[in-house]
Amino acid sequence: MRSFLLLTETGPVLLLTKCTAVTEEAFLEHLNERGIKKFIAFEVPVSKVHRLYGVPFDVVAADICSGRNMRVLDYNGPHIFSNFDFEELGRPTMVEH
Repeated sequence: MRSFLLLTETGPVLLLTKCTAVTEEAFLEHLNERGIKKFIAFEVPVSKVHRLYGVPFDVVAADICSGRNMRVLDYNGPHIFSNFDFEELGRPTMVEH
């Protein structure tokens, strides 16, 4: 399981996925269905996400383990940005499809 912070045109989104990269077709299809065609993605440490979100993380992770490709964990920009320092974000990946 991986966790990514996406900066989209409507704001940041923190999500969990079983995809290993934001460029995988299944990942892009899921976002495309939700109208997200352009974004900047950063991988964030799953262990930190788990520690910060606790039970909500467990609920979303259970859905991923049950077969869902992706689930949003948080879409509250101020909350997301207050929890992650830029130093702990992975390299940015810019996607436009």
